[in-house]
Amino acid sequence: MHLYTIGDLHLSFGVPDKPMDIFHGWKNYQAILKKSWEERIQLEDVVILAGDFSWGMTLEQAHLDFAFVQALPGKKILLKGNHDYWWASKTKMENYFVTNGFDTLHILHNNHYAFEQFGICGTRGWVSMNGELADERVLAREVQRLRVSIQSALQSNLKPIVFLHYPPIYGGFANESILDTLQEFEIEQCYFGHVHGRGHASAYQGIYHGTDLRLISSDYLHFIPKKVM
Repeated sequence: MHLYTIGDLHLSFGVPDKPMDIFHGWKNYQAILKKSWEERIQLEDVVILAGDFSWGMTLEQAHLDFAFVQALPGKKILLKGNHDYWWASKTKMENYFVTNGFDTLHILHNNHYAFEQFGICGTRGWVSMNGELADERVLAREVQRLRVSIQSALQSNLKPIVFLHYPPIYGGFANESILDTLQEFEIEQCYFGHVHGRGHASAYQGIYHGTDLRLISSDYLHFIPKKVM
């Protein structure tokens, strides 16, 4: 059994007015993703999808995107990205998955999932580059969700691995409250997405105060899920 991750699939089977192949490096990306996924991932493997999963505005609009990933091997764990407007309450999403037979899809939100001796933890994250009060409030909620997720894993005697959507460090900006949380709980591995194209170079990757930060946006990975362990 292996653990993989990839972010920012930006699927749009149900909303064809949101094609991603108009952007450089995204041509035929669904087929590339499907091929690379099926060549690597087995039924018993787990894949973390780190936000911006679908352009659908509702669960119904995202239905074909869920069906596309459901048909791929492995257990999939989804966390929220800034473009996941279809996101609803955890109960509503899980009920939708059950009703429609999407039994390999699971939601990461104020919880964790066990993988061997590790706890899969995470949240969307946020940025507050200009100190806006509204951003600070959202960021505070995201930090709390991250803490709840990590603490739930620790309570189960599991070693947390963190997955975010937003990068903790980008360009000259560091998301100190997220970084402080990673340091407080001695998180050794953190994976994030969100940034694309030329932005890849501005996302900090490497060891920061004991945490290995790694970018897993789908175009950065060339639509090949990254093996975590």
